[in-house]
Amino acid sequence: MLAITQGGNRILEREAINIITLTTDFGTADWFVGSMKGVILGINPQATVVDITHEIPGGDIRAAAFALLACYRCFPRDTIHVAVVDPGVGSSRAAIAVRTQNYMFVGPDDGILSLALAQEQVLEIRRLDHSQYFHKPVSHTFHGRDVFAPVAAHLTLGVPLKDFGAELTKYVQVAWPQVSVCDGVVHGEVVYIDHFGNAITNIAPADLTKLTRHAPTVFLRSEEVCPVKNYYQEVASGEAVAAMGSSGFLEIAVNGGHAARALGLRLGEPVEVHGAPGAMKPLKSM
Repeated sequence: MLAITQGGNRILEREAINIITLTTDFGTADWFVGSMKGVILGINPQATVVDITHEIPGGDIRAAAFALLACYRCFPRDTIHVAVVDPGVGSSRAAIAVRTQNYMFVGPDDGILSLALAQEQVLEIRRLDHSQYFHKPVSHTFHGRDVFAPVAAHLTLGVPLKDFGAELTKYVQVAWPQVSVCDGVVHGEVVYIDHFGNAITNIAPADLTKLTRHAPTVFLRSEEVCPVKNYYQEVASGEAVAAMGSSGFLEIAVNGGHAARALGLRLGEPVEVHGAPGAMKPLKSM
């Protein structure tokens, strides 16, 4: 049984879970991910290690933060989420572990955890200072293997979070573009491009309710590109469409195609959603 306390009071007690997830930019061609798994299993052979993704573009902290945000809640409570995109490895940037009401998060304090943490009630943040919980010798270039993986494994064995280092009161937050509404137009941008070429924006369902007209359409570079529909096949094969995707954000797609290539989309691309005259019709989230 795992007990969680706050201010000296026990606020939650539940069964511990030995699930560790991994999100990195390490790819799968080299030994990096395998090394992390080996360290974890060497400490706790009963741990279950799940790959979220290792195909984050190299050094893209915001993409990793978004990928973690999109799926961390799919896992059982008490899952330990390890996320490592770490351009500052070996520098003075902190390594941290965070306990929330529902999960544990382990990674560099460079913003990679921040989008998920913003959705959670944070109970405790610790800087990973105590090297007795690290894999030795500690490399200056591979803290994924030598710091974050072993810390996660020790957490599954019940080591209290306070044993890992000094308490912190805040964490680094990744820059996240804000959606704005001006003259009845919703303004956002592309924040992630997935494996299928879908361009995911920062526009949420609530943002579209600010439109005062129905039949919203997406504009790129001042040109109308596609309608906003509920699913991809509401348009003909090869046509562009926008829909609320499984990530919870509006994404631009091509039915049966690769939107990023077909439309020349890139990260940071400005996106506008306009409405046509009439009463606003609610959109369904996929």
